[in-house]
Amino acid sequence: MEFRRYAVYFTPDDGALADFGARWLGWDITAGRAVEQPLVEGLPAPLAAITETPRKYGFHATIKPPFRLAEGVTAQDLNTALERLCVQMPPQPFDGLGLAAIGRFLALVLRGDPAPMQGMAAMAVDTLDAFRAAPTEEELARRRAARLNPSQEALLSRWGYPYVMGEFRFHMTLTGKLKKEQIAPVEAVLNHELHGVLPAPFILDGLSLVGEAGDGRFHLIHRHALSI
Repeated sequence: MEFRRYAVYFTPDDGALADFGARWLGWDITAGRAVEQPLVEGLPAPLAAITETPRKYGFHATIKPPFRLAEGVTAQDLNTALERLCVQMPPQPFDGLGLAAIGRFLALVLRGDPAPMQGMAAMAVDTLDAFRAAPTEEELARRRAARLNPSQEALLSRWGYPYVMGEFRFHMTLTGKLKKEQIAPVEAVLNHELHGVLPAPFILDGLSLVGEAGDGRFHLIHRHALSI
């Protein structure tokens, strides 16, 4: 399969968390296929509408944001570099995952000290940056439409994305932007659906190379274990 952009994600290994994410969003990034979403009572809008924005990305946390390959490098080169990076990183234990509102969307976030995760993400962004083509003016303009602060603008200029390094926050997105009055009922439904699913402790044990197909859907290419 040909991919137009690549990214480094955390995607959970097979199990209850991965199964939940695929069913909730309606896209299984590991299998590369659509999944029938469950019938869920109590939502203020259809689940398909609530999850429309994050669906194409699959259930994940972004580590190095999507980018086009630089001239002269291949996806195999990138995959090999990610593999080498992962053998230099130990698995990272955290207290768990919890549901939180980030602005007006809902996501799973880390419970516990986030510093090790921030360091890992920064290392991945830096180490793999030679594989990233510079963003186009159109791509930069789309990012700047979010009214970036000076720090985010500097990160956009240096790394092609405003929410890396000091602005990075690990999160696994579960909804698009909700109306303010929708947040509480969707959060209540998600808390019910997530009962017994969230791991505690949570071990971040791998990083995944993913690719964006021509239809905008992301697919798992290879998941590398952290193994130092």
